[in-house]
Amino acid sequence: MSQNNHPLLLVENLVISYGNIQAVRGISFEVHEGEIVTLIGSNGAGKSSTLRGISGIVPYKGSISYKGQNLRGVDAAKIVGLGIAQVPEGRGIFGSLTVQENLKLATWQRKDKAEINKDYERVFSIFPRLKERLSQLGGTLSGGEQQMLAVGRALMSRGQMMLLDEPSMGLAPVLVREIFRVLQEINQSGTTILLVEQNANMALRVASRGYVLEIGSITLGGTGSELLGNPQVMEAYLGG
Repeated sequence: MSQNNHPLLLVENLVISYGNIQAVRGISFEVHEGEIVTLIGSNGAGKSSTLRGISGIVPYKGSISYKGQNLRGVDAAKIVGLGIAQVPEGRGIFGSLTVQENLKLATWQRKDKAEINKDYERVFSIFPRLKERLSQLGGTLSGGEQQMLAVGRALMSRGQMMLLDEPSMGLAPVLVREIFRVLQEINQSGTTILLVEQNANMALRVASRGYVLEIGSITLGGTGSELLGNPQVMEAYLGG
């Protein structure tokens, strides 16, 4: 894990409001290259809003910078082009397009044909099931397969950093384990990951570091294992 002094992603005093409701209340955190960092917290804590701010989908106050570049005012498509790939909550795949078309869409900004073909091979080696279902419509896949497709699509955009919003939501436990195993594999091959997840137990097991969000504020931070062993975290998020 390269902990150079410049974080890949730096979030400072982030405030996100919807009308009069402050969803995120001045939080600051950083993600270094090579890390898996997770934001855990209950529903409505501000986790997804934070990701939407980073993605350029919602306006915010404060500052977000990626590789030293301020992202304020940069539109969402350009942010993907800078190397931040996204797997939105609810997967966000195109149900009326085939698996192959969904994957191909992620490469629209790329011109490197040979590299694109290598990335297809990589996606199929991680998710053999997608290769078997290339011509199937996204909407007819199972929930687990749709999640695989969403992660595969993020990989095809060749981002250096991946934002994931609740990847385990609605999946059977065996598939949750599979998705987390894949995230570790993707991370080990060089992709930095920022993960928003309600399954705190799984998230903290794979995370280098984590932050606990409560009602829009960060109340705790530490390594994954520190937070796993923290009595407050255990009681609130690990059912024990």
